[in-house]
Amino acid sequence: MNISLLLSVLLGFALVAAAANFNQDIAITWGDGRGKILENGHLLTLSLDNFSGSGFQSKNEYLFGKIDMNLKLVPGNSAGTVTTYYLRSQGSTWDEIDFEFLGNLTGEPYTVHTNVYCGGKGNREQQFRLWFDPTKDFHTYSVLWNPRRIIFSVDGTPIREFKNLESIGVPFPKSQPMRVYSSLWNADDWATRGGLIKTDWSKAPFTAAYRNYKADACVWSSGKSSCSASSPSRNSWLSQELDISSQQRLKWVQKNYMIYNYCADAKRFPQGLPKECTAP
Repeated sequence: MNISLLLSVLLGFALVAAAANFNQDIAITWGDGRGKILENGHLLTLSLDNFSGSGFQSKNEYLFGKIDMNLKLVPGNSAGTVTTYYLRSQGSTWDEIDFEFLGNLTGEPYTVHTNVYCGGKGNREQQFRLWFDPTKDFHTYSVLWNPRRIIFSVDGTPIREFKNLESIGVPFPKSQPMRVYSSLWNADDWATRGGLIKTDWSKAPFTAAYRNYKADACVWSSGKSSCSASSPSRNSWLSQELDISSQQRLKWVQKNYMIYNYCADAKRFPQGLPKECTAP
């Protein structure tokens, strides 16, 4: 199915998911009580101690959407901890769209790790620092996923775009529905300077906080996807792209805050960079 036809089919349905209450839209899936929904469903916290981390998933599956989450990361010495926020499908050839936040020593910046998987294969990492302290207040982390592109944004500023380049043989996730997931777990064997800095358990429990989860998305149910055709402003993400201003902000972030780009890592790909890296 070509992209234009796919958009037409999606727009023909009449349901949108706009989640605003964690009790209704999120299930805490592991952590033995370390994940908590508070304030009548308007706040969620995940905690990690030396026995276990915790995690949750959305109750709905989606095939395309714009997912927003306000997130306040683990403060202080968070070295060794990883807070994840991502979309993922099921099965051995899964698709996945990743935000991962790698903790660090007090006073040092977090690393924001992004990746895109298609058919169980990733290796498309880009990493960033942030232009603010993500532990002081809530900030909005967004994934826009439509048939033409994936856009990662922070407080409305795009930091990464992954385009659909199937026309030149680059796989793109467009057929497997995904749930939203998040977790807080210990990864001190690799997350901080390759595992050189270990988690300081005297600072536990480590806690990340979430609010204002919103999924304007095509809900997948009984083998079908449903989108909203009732409000152009609510389904505009289905064909959204970066305007000139957004492109300039993207370039600003990548020039000043990107610290790793797989497309610039020629040593990693001795047979040649992936096709999307050299596309116009």
